[in-house]
Amino acid sequence: MQDYFHTIATTLTGLLRGKEVFTCAFSGEETDFVRFNHGQVRQAGHVMQRCITLDLIDGCRHTSAELTLSGDLEVDRPRLLTLVEDLRELRTHVPEDPYLRYATEIRSSERLFPNRLPAGTEMAARVWEAGQGKDLVGIHASGAMHVGFANSLGQRNWLTRHSFNLDWSLYLRTDKAVKARYAGFEWDTAALAGRMAAASEQLEALDRPARTLRPGRYRVYLTPMAVDEIMELLGWNGFGLRAQRTGVSSLLRMIEDDVRLHPALTITENTADGVAPDFQEAGFLRPAQVTLIENGSYRDCLVAPRSAAEYEVPDNGAEEGEAPLSLDVAPGNLAAGQILSSLDTGLYVGNLWYLNWSDRNAARLTGMTRFATFWVENGCLRAPVNVMRFDDTLYRLLGERLLGLTTERELLLDPGSYGGRSSRSARLPGMLVDEVNFTL
Repeated sequence: MQDYFHTIATTLTGLLRGKEVFTCAFSGEETDFVRFNHGQVRQAGHVMQRCITLDLIDGCRHTSAELTLSGDLEVDRPRLLTLVEDLRELRTHVPEDPYLRYATEIRSSERLFPNRLPAGTEMAARVWEAGQGKDLVGIHASGAMHVGFANSLGQRNWLTRHSFNLDWSLYLRTDKAVKARYAGFEWDTAALAGRMAAASEQLEALDRPARTLRPGRYRVYLTPMAVDEIMELLGWNGFGLRAQRTGVSSLLRMIEDDVRLHPALTITENTADGVAPDFQEAGFLRPAQVTLIENGSYRDCLVAPRSAAEYEVPDNGAEEGEAPLSLDVAPGNLAAGQILSSLDTGLYVGNLWYLNWSDRNAARLTGMTRFATFWVENGCLRAPVNVMRFDDTLYRLLGERLLGLTTERELLLDPGSYGGRSSRSARLPGMLVDEVNFTL
């Protein structure tokens, strides 16, 4: 795909007129998809796709559009010509863009990670074996993801990375299920077996009579998957410069009033170890890491090129939405074998969902428990708990009430595939919180 993208970039350069400049972002994949239901393969397929987003620029006016490529230049060349002509015509009707920014310093790069995965059919077979005798429902996606950038100034950037992502649930009956995920860059059948065994153990516990707890404040352990839901919400206008300057960031109290989270909490945008590329759609490079929260204190924000132009500050290669793509929360000192004993009595929360802000300026969020949530007494798992709603602030959950983070962290790849496999990832520990406010 890389050679073909370079051919496309050369073709586009030959279609320019006068002082026109183009930027071109490429995304592609070669993916094996397998869908499971009742522990059996119900659907299997292979997807190969190539897509570009072309921005045609003349001075401060520009227009952009997306085009899916066939991979055959005889087919794609006339389509590219039509696209450029359409964008050129459209550009005469748009105003100048005062915040237009694109890379003018040529900084080319190439990152080709080796493929350490077995064949997709081999991984699917191992999942099928592990799911025998269980009502396993889920989807497995694996293969190469390609991202590229080119412009008419001569810059070329490319990333190829191979990963897999298994997102599955073991169902007991009706809405009773245990959800689990396994993802990474190297496949380990023993690791899958361990995760399946842990999910099966929780499924047995889920068959016990469920308890309904009264609203109140409870000690809670949040698994990495539950933490991921909180971090994804926090990433929504939490870390971006534009959100901070326009007053819609959920972390305004940290920025303006120097409010701090727990000193054990350090959060970074860790591009070096994520799936997302180290360059963005306008050609600006991303640093290997951006420290967002350090030891509980606000450190830095994500700055997209347009925000940099508007607020006259340097950018750090963030995407236009200024949300983290490779979030990393540093580990703590709570070992996996100590989780239940450290929780002692309270709630073990496997998943959260329907999260939203109930008061964004106060960083107050609300959401519900989902799937396997258990009541724990004296370090022993006693019973499943019926669905509950919580409403609390990040300054309590990640600040004054945070007791500890696990030493082990989980790599979670976003299972989203709408239009293509997502490149968002997170490496997260579990969290022990002394007190969470449940309202229903």
